[in-house]
Amino acid sequence: MKVDIVAPGDLGESERRQWAAFQDADDRMRSPFQSVEFTLAAARHRPRTRVAVISDGGEVVGFLPFERGPLGEATSPAAVLNEGQGVIHRQGYEWDARELLDRAGIGVWEFDQVVGSPTAFEPYTTFRAESPAMDLTDGFETYLAGARARSSRIKDLSRRRRRLGREHGPVRFEFAADDPVAMRRVMAWKSDQYRRTARPDRFAEPWIRALVEDVATLRTPGCSGVVSLVWAGDTLVAGHVGLRSQRVLPTWFPAYDPDFSRYSPGLLLHVEMAEAGAADGLECIDLGRGPKDYKDWLADHVHEVWEGRVVTRTGAGLLHWARRVPLREVRNTVVSNRRLYDVADRTLRTYASVKAAALKSSALKSSALKSSARPEESVR
Repeated sequence: MKVDIVAPGDLGESERRQWAAFQDADDRMRSPFQSVEFTLAAARHRPRTRVAVISDGGEVVGFLPFERGPLGEATSPAAVLNEGQGVIHRQGYEWDARELLDRAGIGVWEFDQVVGSPTAFEPYTTFRAESPAMDLTDGFETYLAGARARSSRIKDLSRRRRRLGREHGPVRFEFAADDPVAMRRVMAWKSDQYRRTARPDRFAEPWIRALVEDVATLRTPGCSGVVSLVWAGDTLVAGHVGLRSQRVLPTWFPAYDPDFSRYSPGLLLHVEMAEAGAADGLECIDLGRGPKDYKDWLADHVHEVWEGRVVTRTGAGLLHWARRVPLREVRNTVVSNRRLYDVADRTLRTYASVKAAALKSSALKSSALKSSARPEESVR
C-alpha cells in the first residue's frame, strides 16, 4: 500500500474520474457526501481538508477524504454536516485501517456515518445505528401504496393537502428550485427549530452557512444542490435544502412554517420529493439516523451506519477519548433508547421554551425602563 496526501484541488482529472467510477460500482458509496465534488466544496471552507490517495501495485485503488485536526486526529470533511464517510475504493479491494491511517499520518480517525459492512472498520466500530430510508427503486406509486398501508398519517395526507389548497391557495411543489431568497427562508426556519428544541443552531456557524450556500449551487452527476419547496398560493409553507447524487438524496435541512403545522407540511414535503425524485431517477431518500415519528411513517427500508474510531498513536488516542468519547457514549445511549430519547427531547424543548420566555420578559422590562427614562437621559 502506498499513500499520498494531497489537497483536494490538486487531484488530477483522471483521479476524479476514478473516484466517480468507484462510487458508481458500489451502492454503499453512492451518497453525494462521498463525492469528490462535496470534498472539493468542503475544502473551500475547511482549509485543513485533505485526500489520502491509496495505490497498490502502481494503481490507484481508493481515496480517503479527511479533515486534519490540530493534535493529529482526523474526521471526515465538514464532519458535522457529512452523512457519507469512509474510503471510496475499488470494489473488492481490502485494506488494513490502522496501516492506512498510519501511512496517512493520522493518529486518530473518528467516524459516525460509515455505511455498514466495510470489514476494515468493523473492529473499530463502537456503535451501530439504523438509518431509515424511502425506497423508490420500484417507482413512486409502489412506494406510496406501501406507505399508505403502513401509516394512517400518510393515508390522510391527500386530505390535508386539499385542505391547505382550499384555505391558502393552490398547492404547488418545486423539486429543484433556483430561489436563494426561499432557501434562506428555509434555513431561518431551521435555525428557529434548533432554538425551539434547545439544539445548537448550525447556521449560527458562518462556515456552515457558507458551505451550504456553496453546495446548493453545484450541478454535477455526483453531487447537485437541491432546494425543494412547497407553496400554497404565494406563501412558502415548507422546504428542504439538500444534496443528491444520481440515485440518492439524503435529507439534510428540512423545515416548515410552524403556522401551517396542522396540514402536516413536513410529511407533504417528503412525499412530494419522493414523487418528483423518482421521476428524475432517484432510487432512495435517506432519512438519516436518529428516532423521529415522521421517519417511522415514511420509511420502508433501513440500512446500518457505524460509528467509532481508529487509533494509531496512543497519545492522540487518549486526548481524543478525554475530549469526545464520554459525551458521545451518553448521546448514543439516549438515541438508541426511544423512551430515554423522548424524555430528553421533552426536557430540551421545555428548557428552550423557558429560556425564550425569560429572554422575552427581560426584553420587555428593558423596553419599559427605556420608555420611562427622562427625555434627556433617553437622548444620551
